[in-house]
Amino acid sequence: MMITKIAWKNIWFKPLNTALSIILLTASVAIITLLILLDEQFEKKFNSNIDGIDMVLGAQGSPLQLILSSVYQVDAPTGNIDYAEAKTWMHSPMVKSAIPLAFGDNYLGYRIVGTTPEYLTKYGAALNEGKVFDKNFEVVVGSAIAQKLGVKVGDKFFGSHGDAAEGELHEDHAYHVTGIAAPTGKVVDNLILCNVPSVWAMHDHGEEGHGESAEGGDYHEHEGHNHEAVANGEAHGHEGHDHDAHAESEEHHDHEEVISEEGKEITAVLIQFRGKMGFITWPRLVAQNTKMQAASPAREINRLFTLFGIGLDALQYLAYGIMLISGISIFIALYNTLKERKYEFALLRVNGASRLQLLLLVLIESLLLCITGFVFGTIVGRVALSLISGSSESEFKISFNPLEFVWEKEGYLLGLTIFVGILAAVIPAVKAYSLNISKTLANA
Repeated sequence: MMITKIAWKNIWFKPLNTALSIILLTASVAIITLLILLDEQFEKKFNSNIDGIDMVLGAQGSPLQLILSSVYQVDAPTGNIDYAEAKTWMHSPMVKSAIPLAFGDNYLGYRIVGTTPEYLTKYGAALNEGKVFDKNFEVVVGSAIAQKLGVKVGDKFFGSHGDAAEGELHEDHAYHVTGIAAPTGKVVDNLILCNVPSVWAMHDHGEEGHGESAEGGDYHEHEGHNHEAVANGEAHGHEGHDHDAHAESEEHHDHEEVISEEGKEITAVLIQFRGKMGFITWPRLVAQNTKMQAASPAREINRLFTLFGIGLDALQYLAYGIMLISGISIFIALYNTLKERKYEFALLRVNGASRLQLLLLVLIESLLLCITGFVFGTIVGRVALSLISGSSESEFKISFNPLEFVWEKEGYLLGLTIFVGILAAVIPAVKAYSLNISKTLANA
């Protein structure tokens, strides 16, 4: 205990040298801690969201964009697909489950997704309160949205056109909150879910007077011919009808009757196969026989992680390089002060200190520096993750938990930090151990 107190006072004898060593070590530990937490949580979040989704059926374009937009809700869709055509693939004997998705509007930047109640089941999102959407314009709100915006069952709101919160407000129909989903830690927490006919009804009505399309190829991108079909085939296609009467009549439509109408479009379909054959055959068959594409979430996310991995590895090497420099800095500081402190060590020996105690004194000084740097590094790394989380949540609705500990990897990091400290102190400690008392005091 006494040796530790002396060591602590000694390392602050030259505060600038000590501060430099701690700053270098803090920087390296912070970068590595940040990368460990990001890698762990990023991969966990991405993998948890593709559980039970073997293939995504959508418009031709970038497969990665299709996966990011349809599964993770962080990109604009590649376009729309004809529902009747998609339905033939959805009813294939190979398919175990098929969940349609239709995008169109948002509420204060949170995407409104037309789908089926099976989407909630897929992500294990039970209802905290209320009931699942049944009629048109009924919605279930994700837990994160309900918490941030204070949304409650029974509330009503108007959606905005497209993905941007500043989009044109659709004031013709109000969405009615019938349920609040329980938190899952998955993408569903940041979504507002309704049935697919709600998306169709909103835009068939709202787009009659103009042919505006949304940015990024969302639901509105291919709507021109949909509106004609609706005008020719549905009672509410004429102008001057009463909005409330229209909303009421929509609510009495049977869900399956509306969704099966020809000429309608959806954004994508989440497919789960019964066996492995679909993985092999569908991408080729869909590409050859339709204007759609079938993309594998697992394959595309692996590609994404590979691309990210290059940058993460480079950062990790940089962090280890900084840690090496901090070790050298500690070594130089200890070695240089050894010459100045040899009389101090000699006096300690005269007063009863053993050679081993002198060796431990130098080792403890180095370890105190390293442990201090490690503690500061883990704190700074988590503060950085908190800042990144705030930014990614506002942009992509993805959040990270800075208080999570990856015990195994961070334990290895602590071991590595201690090893650097011991390595830096070996030569100065051995020199202190082999100090000749009589010769040192004779030259004093």
